[in-house]
Amino acid sequence: MGGLPPALPPRARLPLLFLGFLSLLAGIAGGLARLGFEPMPVSDDGVLLHGALLASGFFGTLIALERAAALDRLWGYASPLACGLGGLALAGGAPRTGSVLLLAGAVLLVAMSAVFVRRQSSLESWTLAGAAVCWSAGNGVLAAGAAVPAAVPWWIAFFALTIGAERLELSRYMPKSGAAHAAFLAIAIALAAGAPISLALQGAVLGALAAWLFAFDIARKTIRGIGLPRYIAACLLGGYAWLAIGGVLLAALGAQRAGPLYDAALHAFFVGFVFCMVFGHAPVILPAVLRVALGYTPRFYFALGLLHLSLALRVAGDLAGVHGLRAAGSIGNAAAIATFIALAAWSVLARRR
Repeated sequence: MGGLPPALPPRARLPLLFLGFLSLLAGIAGGLARLGFEPMPVSDDGVLLHGALLASGFFGTLIALERAAALDRLWGYASPLACGLGGLALAGGAPRTGSVLLLAGAVLLVAMSAVFVRRQSSLESWTLAGAAVCWSAGNGVLAAGAAVPAAVPWWIAFFALTIGAERLELSRYMPKSGAAHAAFLAIAIALAAGAPISLALQGAVLGALAAWLFAFDIARKTIRGIGLPRYIAACLLGGYAWLAIGGVLLAALGAQRAGPLYDAALHAFFVGFVFCMVFGHAPVILPAVLRVALGYTPRFYFALGLLHLSLALRVAGDLAGVHGLRAAGSIGNAAAIATFIALAAWSVLARRR
């Protein structure tokens, strides 16, 4: 691009990020309301669709915004805009409109992924494109009027493939044999193919992905470093542990699409694995998207530790059938996410001062 200005200035990207955070707030409030807590007014749709608000309204907006900033084409920002507005519509009691907007955002991400594949055809770029297709399938199922559990396997494939591809790219300096790349490709295909078949099958494949990441991710080396690299590695390795746990729990589900085991499996994956990735990658991604310096602080470990501890309580409460533990863990999850956001905002402001 040379010295050309970006297609959308970093400050103009901030409202898109804000839309995503509104979905995060609504999704967390809806999840807490399901357990009997209501920290803020939540619509019935916000409670019923809190998973969609988080998976596609919040994370969808963030991932699409990151990809649009990398693409640097103005049309690409229509994807995070559609996701952000779709999340607002879901929370505001317009599920049909919201699900159609989320589908539009996912289809636009597929289009962006196709551009990246044309720019550089690689295992990583093709995997990211496949992830976007899975996300479109999940949002399409929701837009067609199906219940959230029908979309969940597609969302699992989307996140697992997206994170796996990004870690494959970022760990390219770790020597890997042809067999390692072939194993990753087989795992990626099985994740996507298993989405319409069985959550239990997906669980087994997620366990294989966790083993692959533990074996080949550069985090194995950077955990011995200091400062930010060590913190990121701690987030990643902890996230891989939750990925393995979630995989085991999903594999044990059979045909279940509800109940305590289902709840434990999904939260191990979406909260333990996915949010650990967010905690770890935020100090790198946020400066790239918004052009702001997010300084590392050891205080980030407090939010990370709270996330692990509270999620362990929630999963234990699910498996033991103890509502109090499950509720305490859920509140702790929300507190950990809020703490990390507050620490990140404080870090940005401190660096500016």
